[in-house]
Amino acid sequence: MEWVALLLFLAVILLLLAGFPVAFSLGGTALLFAAAGVIGGGFETAFLSGLPSRLFGIMTNETLVAVPLFVFMGITLERAKIAEDLLDTLSSLFGRLRGGLGISVTLVGMLLAASTGIVGATVVTMGLLSLPTMLKRGYSPEIATGTICASGTLGQIIPPSIILVMLGDVMSAAYQQAQLAQGIFSPKTVSVGDLFAGALIPGLLLVCLYVLYLIVTAIVKPDAMPAHIADDRAVSFSRLLKALFPPLLLIFGVLGSILGGLATPTEAAGVGAMGALLIALQRGGLTYVRLQEIMRGTLRISSMVFLILIGASVFSLVFRGYGGDDGVRELLQGLPGGVFGALLAVMLVMFLLGFVLDFIEITFVVVPIVGPVLLSMGLDPVWLGIMIAINLQTSFLTPPFGFALFYLRGVAPPEVTTGQIYRGVIPFVAIQILALIILAVFPEIVTWLPNRIYGS
Repeated sequence: MEWVALLLFLAVILLLLAGFPVAFSLGGTALLFAAAGVIGGGFETAFLSGLPSRLFGIMTNETLVAVPLFVFMGITLERAKIAEDLLDTLSSLFGRLRGGLGISVTLVGMLLAASTGIVGATVVTMGLLSLPTMLKRGYSPEIATGTICASGTLGQIIPPSIILVMLGDVMSAAYQQAQLAQGIFSPKTVSVGDLFAGALIPGLLLVCLYVLYLIVTAIVKPDAMPAHIADDRAVSFSRLLKALFPPLLLIFGVLGSILGGLATPTEAAGVGAMGALLIALQRGGLTYVRLQEIMRGTLRISSMVFLILIGASVFSLVFRGYGGDDGVRELLQGLPGGVFGALLAVMLVMFLLGFVLDFIEITFVVVPIVGPVLLSMGLDPVWLGIMIAINLQTSFLTPPFGFALFYLRGVAPPEVTTGQIYRGVIPFVAIQILALIILAVFPEIVTWLPNRIYGS
């Protein structure tokens, strides 16, 4: 009955493309296929009996508690206008250098990624704050928009990231399933902390490659990235410390406690949420009305994530009930090129799905299907998780359907054309692909730090 599983997958994709709500498309379509299978005698009702335990497992999963806490932290920092202060300070610090404003935008994007982890919010915030300034200072629209889109998507990969929290939970289940299928009944585990540690060096590598590209472009095309000479405000140490110290302290507190083994990701997320509140209070930007907005935003995003997770759980249960996992395993194992061929095919499919589906949907729907198969072939779970994250980050940047491009298009001034945005991100897409090749050739870049910290 593998063809029914394929039909189920295609039906869900078509419904999502038609604009139906994700969670209800996943769960509702799966239940309709299950009901049709029960009536036709092609689906065992025993599979549906496992649904309550799955939903209870989601409700009692302590790792996933980190999601609303990190969302709260990100929204609070966004409302505290931390990006505005960082950009203003770093622009004054680097603005007199040719290409300095572009470098400042990249560094602010990195800090926001590590502080908020919300890609859409980062791209929109950076677009509103920095794009008018970059255009006013003579930057070409291509360089300006490409830099903002690329730096805004760093929230995908730089920890602590909401996306890595969800991916870590899914990869952990896939890794255990792969080991059980191989007859290993004392399976090893992979945690969110492992993914955080594995993502740190690749994330910094991407930032360095972005900055290197901007420096080279400033040398080769000086007219596209002029220096800003007229800036009478000197950047004092106290001003720099006031802008950088709170977010850096929060990042080191959250990430350092996880990597140092002092706290679990959920506990560290609680620390981050409280730290974000204190920063907002210290800046005087936290009123009762604004706190209500933060709580509503947190509830809205968290509800969306968990509804999608519940719908994806129903979908994967029915998909396996029709033998879809066996069909995927046979397909990937039968591809030419062995492990490399299977990995390349999965990465290409995920890249294309990234044009039409959000990271959350791909994480909860696609990764549980292909993850156990790839991991049973001997791939490292942390390395595979980081490769998936960077691959989807690249997809969100790639014209013509990248989500980051749509976010920026929505806030860009009318004189900036869509074609200019597309041309601006192409060099950064090439940088992303280069990073994927580097990590494929040298997987130790990902695995060295987790092995060093956790000894796994």
